Amino acid sequence: MIQLAEMYVTLMGLIMAGIMNMIFTKTPYFKKSHPPMDGGRNFRDGRRIFGDNKSWKGFWGMTVCCGISQTAWGLISRLSPTLTARNRLYQVSENTLLYNLAIGLLFGFVYVLFELPNSFIKRRLDITPGKTAKGGLGVLFFIIDQIDSLLGVTLCLAIICGFSFWEYWAYILVGGLTHIVINLSLYALRIRRNV
Repeated sequence: MIQLAEMYVTLMGLIMAGIMNMIFTKTPYFKKSHPPMDGGRNFRDGRRIFGDNKSWKGFWGMTVCCGISQTAWGLISRLSPTLTARNRLYQVSENTLLYNLAIGLLFGFVYVLFELPNSFIKRRLDITPGKTAKGGLGVLFFIIDQIDSLLGVTLCLAIICGFSFWEYWAYILVGGLTHIVINLSLYALRIRRNV
């Protein structure tokens, strides 16, 4: 139970950033700054490279939101010795504003970067952006959709904090399940269009 709490304490900045970015990307105020990362271009197979759902708004939004939320979580953690002690990031470096900002920006950047191969493959398979395929392929991509970005962020955590092989996959499992719960909640609140 302590290890589970430690995972959430360590990933809380990222979790908050994901929610913030989902809300940010849905705001009509920034609708004009919504160009797709692939510029609307097609790959040599005639299909889009990533699709409209991978936009610069989401890319920079997640990076900045993660920088802000990780910094805020660091400030909140300073108020509680327990939070600081349970955060794996603060077991290897001091909880400073600059450290948290750098970690947040790194996590946000890597989060979006690791979503791109999944989008690229789905476009090759002619799967509609924001949707999954039917049958077994649909189940596979549903799982990948929940963990693609976590694979990168947790890899960064593993390098920074010295995770074991099993810790890495435990973070992926817990993070993936948390991602599903958050998506269901945002769907119920009509912030997300699909789970």
